Amino acid sequence: MDHAEGFLGLVKDAKKRIREESFLETKKRLDAGERMILVDVREESEWARGHVPGAIHIGKGVIERDVEKKIPDKDAPIVLYCGGGFRSALAADNLQKMGYRNVISMDGGWRAWTEAGFPVIKD
Repeated sequence: MDHAEGFLGLVKDAKKRIREESFLETKKRLDAGERMILVDVREESEWARGHVPGAIHIGKGVIERDVEKKIPDKDAPIVLYCGGGFRSALAADNLQKMGYRNVISMDGGWRAWTEAGFPVIKD
C-alpha cells in the first residue's frame, strides 16, 4: 500500500513510544492461552470481511472515545492490530497517553496473519 509521507511520519514517531510484537509472537501467546484483549482497530467493513478469532472490534476512528467503556482496566493486557501495523501503532500511542499501561501493537497485522494461513472468522 502506498502511504502518504505525513502519515508515515506520524507512525514512525508513534513507534518510538510503543511496544510492538510480531504477528507470530501474538499467535504463539494466544496458542499458549495467555490472557489478553485482542482488539481489531480496522474499519467496520474490514472487520466484516474477516478477523482474528477472539478479537473484539473498536475501530481506529472511535477507539479513544469508546475504549474506557469497553476496556475499563488500564492494566489489562491489550494487543491491537490493523491491516499491517500502522493504524494499530497510532492507536497504541494514544491509549498509552490515556493511561493504558500494557498495550502492544501487532506488527504485520491482518495481512501477515492471513498470509501465514492462521485461523480467521468470517461473518
